[in-house]
Amino acid sequence: MHNADKNRLNDEKKYVVIVDRLQKRGVTQLDIAEITLGLQTKYLPFLSIDVCLDHVKRVLMKREVQNAILTGLELDILAEQGKLSEPLSTIILSDYGLYGIDEILALSIVNVYGSIGSTNFGFVDKTKPGIIGRLDDKTDGKKTCNTFLDDIVGAIAAAAASSIAHKYADVDSKPETF
Repeated sequence: MHNADKNRLNDEKKYVVIVDRLQKRGVTQLDIAEITLGLQTKYLPFLSIDVCLDHVKRVLMKREVQNAILTGLELDILAEQGKLSEPLSTIILSDYGLYGIDEILALSIVNVYGSIGSTNFGFVDKTKPGIIGRLDDKTDGKKTCNTFLDDIVGAIAAAAASSIAHKYADVDSKPETF
C-alpha cells in the first residue's frame, strides 16, 4: 500500500475518532449541519439537511481540519483536567475574550474554503447560533471547558456552508440534488 493510500485511510480513521470525540462533548454532525443550513437557506432556499450533513462530513474528512479539531479538543480537555500550567490554564478555562488563539485555530479550518469561509465564521462567532450558544454558555454550572470547541463547531459549520456555496454557485433553480 502506498503512503498516500495509508494517509487517506488514516483520515477515515481520524474522522471516526473526531465524530466520537465531538459526540462525547455533546456535539453531533446534525447540530453542525443545522447551523450550516441556517447559513445557506437564504441563498439556496431548497437546500436540505442531508446536503448539509454531506458537506459537514466532507469538511471533517480534510486532514487540516482533523488536525485543528484534535488539537483544540485536546486543549479543552487538558484545561478541564488541570493539566495546563498558569497562566494558560486560567486563560483557557475562563475563555478569556482577548486570548484569540481559539479563533485563530478555527480560522485554519475555514481558510480551506477561502474568504467566504472567514465571512461565515465571523457571522457564527458573533451570533452563536444553535449548539454554539449552548457551548459558549458559562452560566450552566458545568465544569466543562469549551473554549476551543465552540469556535471549532462554528468553523466546521462555516466551512460546510462555504463548500455548499462553492458547489452551487451557479444554481438558478432547484436542482435535483437538494
